[in-house]
Amino acid sequence: MSDDTQTAPILTERRDNVLIITLNRPEQRNSVNAQLTQAMAAAIDELDGADELSAGVITGAEGFFCSGMDLKAFVAGENMWHPERGFAGLVQKPAQKPLIAAVEGFAVAGGLEIALACDMIVAAEGAKLGIPEVKRSLFSAGGGLRQLPRKLPLNIVMELALTGDVIPAERGYELGLVNRVTAKGGALDAALELAGVVAANGPLGLRATKEIVIQQYAWTDEEFWKNQEAYTASVFASEDAREGATAFAEKRPPVWRGR
Repeated sequence: MSDDTQTAPILTERRDNVLIITLNRPEQRNSVNAQLTQAMAAAIDELDGADELSAGVITGAEGFFCSGMDLKAFVAGENMWHPERGFAGLVQKPAQKPLIAAVEGFAVAGGLEIALACDMIVAAEGAKLGIPEVKRSLFSAGGGLRQLPRKLPLNIVMELALTGDVIPAERGYELGLVNRVTAKGGALDAALELAGVVAANGPLGLRATKEIVIQQYAWTDEEFWKNQEAYTASVFASEDAREGATAFAEKRPPVWRGR
């Protein structure tokens, strides 16, 4: 491994049509500083900009996901907010393509906010999840207070946010926060398996589905049907839509072209 790879705050690896994004500051518990923020934004740009990539997986180096904001960097005045993508280069403007978090060890504070910016979470047994910022006289300013109420009952969100206590992955699964729980050390493999299932689907349909699901929170019922029409007009008339129907009839795997 080169010195550059050892010190890079983010590592990327293409595994077929899935991009693996690894938080790579293990000596700092994979915490978020300015360099990691910029590198994450670049990795998300790579995912969204490459036609050959259909999904991404975010994981952490050396057995844990992320401890959140690097408090030493915070005190030193570093900026962990990207001008377009927000905290950690991700949470305010996530990837357009499906993104899965593979959590080992812990995803707390900003680490959980990174996971919440993903579309699904796979976590290993015993992994700790939480937003303990109030214990440092801070609050979850990287999207946690927006995303958690969309995923959990309000009283559960209030308990997590106001006590700062963490919960294990198993409890997160019971509450619907975590999609799958694996044995320790198995989160990345399980996330890649899930990403492979997702990435086998039509890219135009995937992108439209994600955008509609996310944006519908801001739409009235009338706006939903009106706004969805634009997606329907483009996706249903695409070459990929015809290919999907033809491949189904011919009992063969489809060949997507992204158009």
